[in-house]
Amino acid sequence: MHIESHPEAAVPADLRRQVYTLQNEAWPPTADSVDSPADAQVHDPSLRPLSVLLIDDGTVVAALDILHKDLDHAGNTFRAGGLSTVVTRKDLRGHGYGLRLVTAARAAMTNGDLALFTCDRPLQPFYERAGFHLLPDTTLIGGTPDDPFPSDQPGFDKVTMAAFFTPAAQQAAATFDNARIALYPGRIDKLW
Repeated sequence: MHIESHPEAAVPADLRRQVYTLQNEAWPPTADSVDSPADAQVHDPSLRPLSVLLIDDGTVVAALDILHKDLDHAGNTFRAGGLSTVVTRKDLRGHGYGLRLVTAARAAMTNGDLALFTCDRPLQPFYERAGFHLLPDTTLIGGTPDDPFPSDQPGFDKVTMAAFFTPAAQQAAATFDNARIALYPGRIDKLW
């Protein structure tokens, strides 16, 4: 098994189709969702999506995307990365493959200032094992300033996870606890 990283738009077609299948198994399209072709991009290109894939003999075992943007918070601007669309093949879950991939993604994000993302509350221990930590009572505000999409909205059970890589980010880490953070990744990736 090996890990490959590609800009989302440059993922080889066969691998992209496999990732699409895994994503649709994990998050089946709803009646009101738009079905896109298997080779379509999932993320807003302005977020510089990087697809990270764990591959075994040509088969995608697990996949995720890292999204990037500058984040203004507490008077500072940070180069932020966040995890999105983390998925492992159903028949291969429970073998540590997802953890291996998320740990590799965390290492890849150290070229920025920090990692910041939401996950379902039951997944918090999984992401902690990969080196992220909980930001207590922190809400990410996704969407856009005109159409915000907060992670604490009714019906969501999300927590915010983070890792601080640079000295500037580590020094500001406490400002991310108990905060409402205006991430605003846009209309396509409402929340990462």
